[in-house]
Amino acid sequence: MSAPDPARLGPMANAIRALSMDAVEAAKSGHPGMPMGMADVAAVLWDQHIKFDPADPDWPDRDRFVLSAGHGSMLIYSLLHLAGVEGVTLDELKNFRQLNSKTPGHPEYGHTPGVETTTGPLGQGISTAVGMALAERILNAHYGDDLVDHHTWVIASDGDLQEGISQEAISLAGHLKLNRLIVLWDDNEISIDGSTSLSDTVDHKTRFEAAGWKTLSVDGHNIKAIHAALDEAKESERPVMIACRTVIGFGAPKKAGTAGSHGSPLGAEEIEGARKALGWEHGPFVVPDNVREDWAETGRRGAQARKSWNERLAASSARDDFIARMAGGIPASAQEALAAHIASVAKDRPALATRAASGKVLDAIAASYPALIGGSADLTGSNLTKAGSQAIINADDFSGGYIHYGVREHGMAAAMNGMSLHGGVKPYGGTFLIFSDYCRPAIRLSALMNQSVIYVLTHDSIGLGEDGPTHQPVEHLSALRAIPGVETWRPCDALETAESWACALERADGPAILALSRQKVPHLREDDGSVNMSARGGYVLREAEGDAQIVLIGTGTEVELAVKAQGLLKEKGVAARVVSMPCVERFLAQDAVYRSSVLPEGLPCVAVEAAIRWGWDAITGREGGFVGMTGFGASAPAEELYEYFGITAERVVEEALKRV
Repeated sequence: MSAPDPARLGPMANAIRALSMDAVEAAKSGHPGMPMGMADVAAVLWDQHIKFDPADPDWPDRDRFVLSAGHGSMLIYSLLHLAGVEGVTLDELKNFRQLNSKTPGHPEYGHTPGVETTTGPLGQGISTAVGMALAERILNAHYGDDLVDHHTWVIASDGDLQEGISQEAISLAGHLKLNRLIVLWDDNEISIDGSTSLSDTVDHKTRFEAAGWKTLSVDGHNIKAIHAALDEAKESERPVMIACRTVIGFGAPKKAGTAGSHGSPLGAEEIEGARKALGWEHGPFVVPDNVREDWAETGRRGAQARKSWNERLAASSARDDFIARMAGGIPASAQEALAAHIASVAKDRPALATRAASGKVLDAIAASYPALIGGSADLTGSNLTKAGSQAIINADDFSGGYIHYGVREHGMAAAMNGMSLHGGVKPYGGTFLIFSDYCRPAIRLSALMNQSVIYVLTHDSIGLGEDGPTHQPVEHLSALRAIPGVETWRPCDALETAESWACALERADGPAILALSRQKVPHLREDDGSVNMSARGGYVLREAEGDAQIVLIGTGTEVELAVKAQGLLKEKGVAARVVSMPCVERFLAQDAVYRSSVLPEGLPCVAVEAAIRWGWDAITGREGGFVGMTGFGASAPAEELYEYFGITAERVVEEALKRV
């Protein structure tokens, strides 16, 4: 490739600036300053360095480009449009931020072709990119440079670096020496409130260096210097952060370098002045033919790289395996191993904590499921997330199946999103359910992006005992169930745990939460496990003797209480049906006929769960009974806490008798 020509790249960058300020002005909403400031960096990156074919923006060995500074979305939309990605048309740019356009206010994965991840919540993009870079190294260890050899590029803002999640992400990336990860920091010294000096005096280069990164500095408006820095970054044995000193709103006569260009349209007068300053003698949304052709040439360059890769794939002995792995899905051998495990559990009827039962599922399937990559946020021995067959992934060897994330719940969750988005990896990671608060923003993005990420969240109730209310989740099940697209599984025994894992692994369009117990539970199922009873979210576990007068519904460890209450009610002459509901969301998604077959119309219900009631009225009705928590927990052994807070079979009976 020829050396960068400022006379050519300057107008290419100005095309980004013009389209960005025009689109924001047309929408009367948006952030023109960042794309105008980073236009030179982006033009050099895309013209000289990035491996990307706009004719096939999803080919597996492309470079990943993450606009972590998602507020500057017109930068990526301009790049995709100018490079020639089908669907990102000029009309779509003109409809920036309008309903159903391909150019929403912040980039959305699955909505705009070429957008690798949903960004906007600051810090998420750079952290998700760590997972993408990690997935690249994992797959490279299995398939070699011929099939997996690409970079992950990130444009990050001051806000991305100020968010706490970024520290988790950069420290993990530095520890693992993810040298295919290159972050371009838009060092413009401006945030919404004004100068970054109002709130931040961190030496970010030193911070990255302390985390094990190589750092560089560059004038973000010097084409040749940018190119040299990117060349140097690609040769590093560590991840690289390049501090690109830029002027926000570059070219705007009055608002350049000020917060005035950050988050609002420039206005007609300022745009006219910017056009003059940039020497851009074209009307709104007009890009001259010669500049369009230069961008089209940039777009065409990726075609040869993709063609060569396709030839290598066709000749590779690993072709079929690689294609199958990138397509996702559970290998047949893992499916067989899981089925055998389920049959064994149904036969042996073990009494286990559901976290222990989960660990046995992983032991059963991990060796035959290479794409399954696990981890824990420094709680491996508590979450029981490491299978015996899984080797540790580290900076010297990425061929294993398990990651020690350290005490970085939020960074772990974002990295798992990145691994899932990259493809070829089925990620799961563990922490305590209480700490889902720390990774909730990334869980929400898992759902928003329909990513099949599995969160193994143990110590799921006051049943964890002596650690007390700071560690005892009470509102978290309700909070997770409230996120659209999340499925929260709380199994009652070892068999439901295996079935819940099966549902989580099979799900391709969203994340799954496995909420698992610290305390042992008895085996409650009486069938042979040949039918996944959990798959519909809720089912009749114990039928009433005679016509049912009431339905008792439980989840997790409290299903045992519902079963005991059924026996106590029988002694009082009351026939009760027991329903286990491992996944409320899955049950509510069933058709009305099935729901009514489990919870007949007009039959009163009592639910029991060691958590708050919020959300249960959708199951029981407002007049239904509920036995659970109304506040925070306390520090004591689990059995004492259940008695103290009235979460007992006797209490379930009381609520039932009120309604019979």
